[in-house]
Amino acid sequence: MTTRVAIIGIIVENPDSVEPLNQLFHTYGTYIIGRMGLPYRAHQINIISVVVDAPQDIISTLSGKIGRLSGVSAKTAYSNCIFESED
Repeated sequence: MTTRVAIIGIIVENPDSVEPLNQLFHTYGTYIIGRMGLPYRAHQINIISVVVDAPQDIISTLSGKIGRLSGVSAKTAYSNCIFESED
């Protein structure tokens, strides 16, 4: 199986979507290398970056599920490197 490294940039404008977002992070936790969240209180939004190492279809699925949450925007940037999984 091949994997890619990608970063998903997320902006959360709806506080009610935080719990479902955290549930997605838990569900896909085996693929997450790290994440960083910044509350931007001046505009009452949260900015999150999540770095993943996963197969292309898993990255696309996760990003799509995040983007379908109410008041949440997500964009994904992929590395050009493709790796053979150790599994």
